[in-house]
This record gives sequence, structure tokens and C-alpha cells, in this order.
Amino acid sequence: MTQRFHCTACGKCCYGQLPLTVNDAFKYADRFPLAMVWTPVRQGGKDFAMVSRLGATIKLTNKKELAVLIVPTAYIPPTFPCPALAPDNLCGIHGDKPSRCRTMPFYPYRDEQFQAELLTPQPGWACDTSESAPLVFADKKIVFREDFDVERQELEEQIPQIRRYADYMLKYTPQLVDNLAKVSLKPKGGQVVTSLSSFLTAIRHPNAQQIAQQQLPVLNGYLEKTASESSLVEYHRHYLAGAKEMQYLAR
Repeated sequence: MTQRFHCTACGKCCYGQLPLTVNDAFKYADRFPLAMVWTPVRQGGKDFAMVSRLGATIKLTNKKELAVLIVPTAYIPPTFPCPALAPDNLCGIHGDKPSRCRTMPFYPYRDEQFQAELLTPQPGWACDTSESAPLVFADKKIVFREDFDVERQELEEQIPQIRRYADYMLKYTPQLVDNLAKVSLKPKGGQVVTSLSSFLTAIRHPNAQQIAQQQLPVLNGYLEKTASESSLVEYHRHYLAGAKEMQYLAR
């Protein structure tokens, strides 16, 4: 199987949540409203092995396990554009954008053999997948893979931090396991969201105060943007709680 793909810079994929590496989350703390997003995968799922490798594995009471991807994320409502998206739908930080944006449409949280599924544009996206587009995937392998390999390497390197955080949260937030188990049963899956401040505390980041000072105005800005939107109450609640925690860390 071969597949072709070319980005037309339509800007349609630059809306909503953006998964980040730990390094990128801290690098862009003054730009994105950040959260830790937990996505559980049940045993038997095709992504179970890769998620177990890059994330954490949680034992359930029925002797089964959940693999959980734990990702620092630009926690942006699906109808909101990336704050770096310019009025012409081009990236305002293209030369220094996060690894996740460079690797698109490929996704190194998933095994390479399954990457072909990501090359079908979502409804409304203007990606070029015609015969005139560059060949990007063949024989279950990515053809142009430098960005993919760089992001995968970052994910591999941050595993100790992610697992340290998982251990911390499971110890001090016991209801988290039940929440993840419930979410995993949803037909389309789901996520559990925790704060960046809990991550900074768990890994004892030496620059936690500086990162909190960068995050605080960003979270306050998104608080204002979501204040009058009843459909965004969950996002607004997260920004409010996050701002309070960051205010404490920023002192």
C-alpha cells in the first residue's frame, strides 16, 4: 500500500487541542493554556502496546490493565484556533513550531504500521491526497521520517517523567483510576484532564515558578474567552482551577 499527501496550508487542523512533548510544553508555556490529558486504551486495542510503552499501565480490580497515554497538551476548545494561527491561516511561528506540528499528519504515539489511517483528511480539510501529491507512506513505512523520528525520540526520553507523574497522581488521587476506567468504556473513548501544576510538583521541576508565571496570563486570557460560552464550561472550569494553582506556584 502506498499513500500520498501534501499540506495545502488550509489551517483546518490548527484548531482545538494540541498534544505536546514535555519539552515543547515548557518551551511554549507563555503561548498555550496547558493541561495534562490522560487517554486510556483497553487491552486488546491495537494501540495498547505503544501506549504502554510511551505512557503508563494501570491495574484494574478485575485483573485487567489499562494503558494510559499522559500528554502535556495545549488545552484549547475545538472551535478555537491555535493562538499562533495568523489571519491568513498560516502558522505565525512556522520556523519554530512544536514537534507535533512538524510531524503532522503522522502521529508517533501510534505504531508506524498504523500511520496510513491518519492520511485521510477529516471533513472540511483541504489536504491534497491526489496522485500528484508526494509519496509519504509505502510498505507500512513513513517515507520522509525525520520529523517523526525526532518527535518519537522526545517521547521516549520523557517516559521517566511521565511515569513518575503517573505514580504521584495514582498515589494522591485514588479516584483517578475509576475515572479512567469509566472513560475507557465509552464507545469512542475519552480523556481525563489534570493540571500542569500537578505535573510540575510531581517531577519537582526546578523552574516551576517561572513556568507558572508564564502560564498565568495565558490561562487568564482563556478564562475571559470562555466566560460567556455555556458549551465551554468544562474548559472554563479547567482554566479557573489552573489559574489558581499557577498563581500559588508563581509566588
